[in-house]
Amino acid sequence: MSAPLQEEPISDTRSAEIVQTQFVDLFQSPNVLKFANGETLSPVRVAYETYGTLNSDASNAIFICHALTGDAHAAGIHSTTDRKPGWWDNFIGPGKGIDTSKYFVICANVLGGCQGTTGPGCVNPETGKRFCLTFPFLTIRDVVTVHSELVRHLGIRQLLAVVGGSLGGMQVLEWAILFPDQLKAAVVLASAPNLSAQGIAFNAVGRRAIYADPGFANGDYYDSEGPRYGLALARMVAHITYLSEDSIELKFGRRLQDSDQFAFSMQKETEFQIESYLHYQGKRFVQRFDANSYLYLTRMMDYFDLAEGFASLEAALAQTKARFLVASYDTDWLFPTSQSRELVSALLHVRRHVSFVELRCPFGHDSFLIDIDPLAALVSPFLDRAFDAASV
Repeated sequence: MSAPLQEEPISDTRSAEIVQTQFVDLFQSPNVLKFANGETLSPVRVAYETYGTLNSDASNAIFICHALTGDAHAAGIHSTTDRKPGWWDNFIGPGKGIDTSKYFVICANVLGGCQGTTGPGCVNPETGKRFCLTFPFLTIRDVVTVHSELVRHLGIRQLLAVVGGSLGGMQVLEWAILFPDQLKAAVVLASAPNLSAQGIAFNAVGRRAIYADPGFANGDYYDSEGPRYGLALARMVAHITYLSEDSIELKFGRRLQDSDQFAFSMQKETEFQIESYLHYQGKRFVQRFDANSYLYLTRMMDYFDLAEGFASLEAALAQTKARFLVASYDTDWLFPTSQSRELVSALLHVRRHVSFVELRCPFGHDSFLIDIDPLAALVSPFLDRAFDAASV
C-alpha cells in the first residue's frame, strides 16, 4: 500500500508533553442547554484538554476550535506508548506557533461529536437509550454556546484569542459575533462565512453513502457492525476535497499499486495508488469516528451562514469587537480565497482590525494542518501583538 500524503502532524513523541483528556458536565438542570431550534438538553458532557499554564489574571487563554473530524486532543500525547501526538502538535507547544510556554491553550470536542462530548451515540438520560437520530438538530451556534460555557466554567472571563481552521474557522466567526466580549482576537484559517454549493454537494454525497448502507438501520446500529462501508465511502469522497490536484499528481499520478501493467480485471478493486490511498483513509476513519456524528456535523456545516438573522454579512460582523487574522491557501478549492476576501472586505467595511494573507501551498485545504512554518510565522506575532495590546 502506498504511503499516505503528509496530512497529519509529524512529531517526535519522545519529547511530546503528556496530557490528559478531562471531562465536565455543563448545563445542569435547571440551566439547560437551549438549541437554536428550540429543543433542550441537560446535562452536556464536554471532553477537553489544556496545555500550558493560565496566568494570574487569566489573560493568556486561547481556545482552539477543531475541524469536522477532529477532537479535543490537539497536542501532546496521552502516554509514553502513544505512537501519534495530537492533531496540531506541530503547531501547539513550547516554542511553537501557539507557544504554550506563554499561553494557556484549551481545545474541546464539539457538541454532537463522538470523542467524549455528548452526541448521538450517547445515552439519553430521559429514555435510557442512545440518542441516535433523536439527538437535537445541531447548529454551529449550539456548539459555540457549549464551548463558551466551558470557558466560563474554567474561570476565564475573556479569551485572548479563538483559533480554528475549516469548520473550526466557522466556529471562530460565530463566537466573534455571538459572544463579542469573550474574545480579543480571532484567527480564521481556510474557512468562510458559509459553505459553498459545491461543499454542500460533497457533504450530501457522503451522507447518502451512509444512509444507503444496509448497516445504518436508521441510525440505531450501535449493537451491530453499523454502516462501516457507507462511512468509509463518505470519508473517501470528503478526503478528495481536502487535497489539491497538484498534491495528488505529485504523490500518486497515474501510478499503479502492485504492478507495472493493467490487470484488465473488474475483480481488482484498487489498481491505482490513489485508489489504495483513499481506501486506506476510509478504513482508518471507520475505526475512530461515528456515522451519526458525521451526519449531524456535516449538516451543521451546510446550514451555517454567518449573515443569517442580519441584514448583511457586514451587519453580522459589526457585532464583533475582535481583531482578526484571516488566512487562505491558493490550492484550497473547498474554501477558496475568494470567500476569505469576501470576509475581509466585510470586516474592513465595518472598520474592524483585520490582517489577511493568501499562503502558497500545494496541499489544498489540509494545508493549515501540514505546512506549519509559514502559518506559525503569521499566527505567533499576531497573538503576541494581541497579548501586548491587552496588557497596555
